Amino acid sequence: MPPRRKLSDLDRGRAIGWLQDGVAARQVAQRLSVAPSVIIRLKQRFHATGRVQERQRSGRPRVTTQREDRFIQRQAMQQRMATANNIKQRLQATTNTVVSGQTIRNRLHNFGLRARRPVRGTTLTANHRAARRAWCTHNVRWQRAQVLFTDESRFCLEPADGRIRVWRRRGERFAEGALLERQRFGGGSVMVWGGISTRLRTPLYHVVGNLTVVRYQNEILQPLVVPAMQAIGPRAILQDDNAPPHRSAAVNTFIQQARVNRMMWPANSPDLNPIEHIWDEVLSSGTATSPSSCQSGSTAAMAPAGVEWSSQSIHMQPDPLHAPTMC
Repeated sequence: MPPRRKLSDLDRGRAIGWLQDGVAARQVAQRLSVAPSVIIRLKQRFHATGRVQERQRSGRPRVTTQREDRFIQRQAMQQRMATANNIKQRLQATTNTVVSGQTIRNRLHNFGLRARRPVRGTTLTANHRAARRAWCTHNVRWQRAQVLFTDESRFCLEPADGRIRVWRRRGERFAEGALLERQRFGGGSVMVWGGISTRLRTPLYHVVGNLTVVRYQNEILQPLVVPAMQAIGPRAILQDDNAPPHRSAAVNTFIQQARVNRMMWPANSPDLNPIEHIWDEVLSSGTATSPSSCQSGSTAAMAPAGVEWSSQSIHMQPDPLHAPTMC
């Protein structure tokens, strides 16, 4: 067993007891599996101080002051995307203190700040937040069973989130099988429309090309939305976002003529729509294929997506109408 370099307080007390009983320092060292010099220094320190505990060490002095540490924290909180080197340069320009990027990271770690991948989302202004909270407060007592939540979603046939990893040895960076082929034009995508409520689910509609006002009215509202609203009941409410085809004058006229009640929707609020959870389930089901083009792959990609859509439970996620804290 290799000699240990450091003794616990209990072992130091035992060593002093053995030494006082007349046991040789070398024998004490063998019993505790340490070098004899460790026991000799312990004996000298005990005779000088009368204690076996180690003296407190000053350690390496910190290169930054508490004020500079707070400066580093403020820089990271004010500009969340700033790198450690950016903050290091600002610290040097402001205080003439030269530190390394690792020191900046250490200070931020002390404040509980860690570098993580940012979540992609919609930027909300003060007006957006006020409108979202007002919407939640106004609709807090609505019955979600009467609401048909609808939305369009686009699924990439070749998703590239930057998190794909490959196992390789040194020098195999460009080896065959270790290279991720770049897809032209993002690998293509499929756009779908769907609607859900606690009582029913509309068919998953494949939107080919751009969704115009006329197509939204003739291909979605008339054949899909109106029958679903009638099935829900006379107090059914339609939820759709503020996309231009949804809020056009022609669509508004059709909605009024069809006597469809429509919910006002705050801008930039996709997270308030429970159908987003269904899209996440469809996306995470692993239904992506590898078609050579978007046109040839749309049908192939729609088949498993449609199966996943039809297999989703109608059980709603937590009701956004009763969650104003989300705003």
